[in-house]
Amino acid sequence: AGWRGELQAGGGGGAMARQCARIVQACDFAREEGGSLDLSECQLVQVPDAIFHLMREVPLLTCNLSTNLITKIPPKLAINFTLITDLDVSNNRISMLPSELSNCTALETVNISGNSFIQMPPVLAEIPTLIKVVASKNFIADIEVEALDRLPALEHLNLEENPLKKEVHDELSKVTRVRVILSPREQEEWEDLSI
Repeated sequence: AGWRGELQAGGGGGAMARQCARIVQACDFAREEGGSLDLSECQLVQVPDAIFHLMREVPLLTCNLSTNLITKIPPKLAINFTLITDLDVSNNRISMLPSELSNCTALETVNISGNSFIQMPPVLAEIPTLIKVVASKNFIADIEVEALDRLPALEHLNLEENPLKKEVHDELSKVTRVRVILSPREQEEWEDLSI
């Protein structure tokens, strides 16, 4: 029961208690509903340790941590929940994904939109089961377009609202095997200076 004490000892009174109740409730629901864990909009600053205790006996299939204040995904999420098919960490403050995510050999959908990524997380190229990646609204300028060839199942890649370099944008717009969604590229002011 150590983690329960740890959850309650967080201070902050009512808000903290409500957050704990929500985490326990979400885990209970996931256990009953076949492994779908929804912790979206919980004002979490980190992935709560309690879920690893509460979900110990349950194969987690989908995990929604969207719209929180999380800055990193702990490696043990990927190590403990290898059967996960859908991971949504959109609208947080994350800038990297743990390399351990490659243990999730059934992962099909990853949503990292609305975060602080400056590159596509390299681990994604190591998950051949990926079908859909949503990485819009980040700060991604460069992408190793060849890495897409290592993802045979990939069908959909959303890179809207990223400051992609012109040559990367051009290269991605020629990809036909995967549906790549890009924002129309606005010329930078310095690009049209004829020097």
